[in-house]
Amino acid sequence: MGNKNISMAVIRRLPKYYRYLADLLSKDVQRISSKELSEIIGFTASQIRQDLNNFGGFGQQGYGYNVEALHKEIGKILGLDRKYRAILIGAGNLGQALTNYTGFRLAGFETIAVFDANPKMIGLKIRDFEIMDSDNVEEFVRENDVDIAIVCIPKNGAQLVADKLVRAGIKGIWNFAPIDLEVPSDIIVENVNLTESLFTLSYLMKENLEG
Repeated sequence: MGNKNISMAVIRRLPKYYRYLADLLSKDVQRISSKELSEIIGFTASQIRQDLNNFGGFGQQGYGYNVEALHKEIGKILGLDRKYRAILIGAGNLGQALTNYTGFRLAGFETIAVFDANPKMIGLKIRDFEIMDSDNVEEFVRENDVDIAIVCIPKNGAQLVADKLVRAGIKGIWNFAPIDLEVPSDIIVENVNLTESLFTLSYLMKENLEG
C-alpha cells in the first residue's frame, strides 16, 4: 500500500505513537482506547483515529487498540522492521555523542564507520570505530552498501560531502549541519537544526512570559 499522499504532519506524529506504545508495552498494557491514548499522548482521540485510519483500521469499536499489534504495525509503517547500515561523518562532540548512543542499534540502525577531515582525529577510536579520513567516504559508501549518512560537520564542507555521498549512491542523509543540502529528489534528507529548535524554544518562552 502506497502512502505518498500522507501529510508530513501525520508522519511526524507516528514516532511519538510508537514511543508511547512501547512504554505501555513495558507496563504490560494489552489494550487501550483512543480516548485513553489521547490522555497519555496529548493529541485528541479524534486526531489519533484520523492519523491511524490513514494506514488502515487498527482498532475495534468497543475494544480499542491492541497495544502490541499497533506498536508492531506502526514500526512497519516507519520502516523499523528493516535494517539500515549507517556511517557518521564528523567526529566532534555531537558526532561522538551520536556514535555512543546505543538506541540506534536497537531500532535497526547499525553504524559501521566514522569519518572526519581533521588529521588529528584520523586513527583515533570512538567505541570500536577507528576514525577514517573523510576523503575516502565516497569509495567506502560505494563498496559497503551504506544506506544512511549522518552528517555532523560545519556547513562549509557539508554540501561537498553531500555531493560525494550522492555520487556513491547514498539513500538517505540525516543532516545536522546548519545548511539546507541540495540533493536529487530521490535522496531523502532529514534536517536537524539544533539552533533553530533552540530559537523556537526562546520564542515560546518569550510569548509565555509576555502573555
